[in-house]
Amino acid sequence: MDNRTEVREFLVSRRAKISPAQAGLPAGGNRRVPGLRRSEVATLAGVSIEYYSKLERGALAGVSPSVLNAVARALQLDDAERAHLFDLAQAADGTAALMRPRRRSTRQWSVRPSLQWALDAVTAGPAFVRNGRMDLLAANRLARAFYAEVYAQPQRPANIARFTFLDDHAHRFYPEWDLAADICVAILRTEAGRDPRDKDLHDLVGELSTRSDEFRRRWGAHNVRHHGTGAKNYHHHIVGDLTLAYEGLEMAAEPGLTLTIYTAEPGSPSEDALRLLASWAASHEADTEPRNALAEGGTS
Repeated sequence: MDNRTEVREFLVSRRAKISPAQAGLPAGGNRRVPGLRRSEVATLAGVSIEYYSKLERGALAGVSPSVLNAVARALQLDDAERAHLFDLAQAADGTAALMRPRRRSTRQWSVRPSLQWALDAVTAGPAFVRNGRMDLLAANRLARAFYAEVYAQPQRPANIARFTFLDDHAHRFYPEWDLAADICVAILRTEAGRDPRDKDLHDLVGELSTRSDEFRRRWGAHNVRHHGTGAKNYHHHIVGDLTLAYEGLEMAAEPGLTLTIYTAEPGSPSEDALRLLASWAASHEADTEPRNALAEGGTS
């Protein structure tokens, strides 16, 4: 992904979202652009219009943290947007690759036994490991059952973004599909800022942009987010409606990977649904294991 283009489109999109009233400026007349003018952002950031125009053309290499913070304040960026701006600046001057621990390709990654044991120890809710591309890399039994329709895709590793935009079942699985789609693209856009040289991410974005108008429109919005905690609604094809809380934990031993655990409120219908799903998953695996063993060992 071209860094200068990413910087330009991100800053322009953030400037368009801030009205003069939100920035404490008079609206004036004959405004030809949505949001703030470049000159207004420059004034709010305490830099010259020439300098800010240079930044908005994509020239972030060598820009000091104080200037980046001033621009972030002027554009009223949230924490995720501010971090994204700093990621883009690091990519521009080449420090991102030096400062960030090297990540292994998904093709080279395999789950450690101890990590799988830790996932399997979580029995009350789905627990899984994903990367910033939304690949499902490791999971406990309940997560495999929860994401059964994602794992039904032929591509490996199973990918939540691909399922969200290219599989019709996603609209049933996510009752609030538009929100789920927005979150999914924001996670991918955030990852693109962190690791702009990720070829697998480039390939995924290219595939989704080609095959999904909904993805392409959202990708062009340049929205980013930190996705650490919250609650979501789902409709599972086996157990029906669930409302689940989630906690995402960055893995110190695996830079770039996130361990996520879903839980239901104690005593809620969603907790009952998870218990039913766990029972289904156990019986489903028990039913398939003899057939798998027969297929692998042949007939006697």
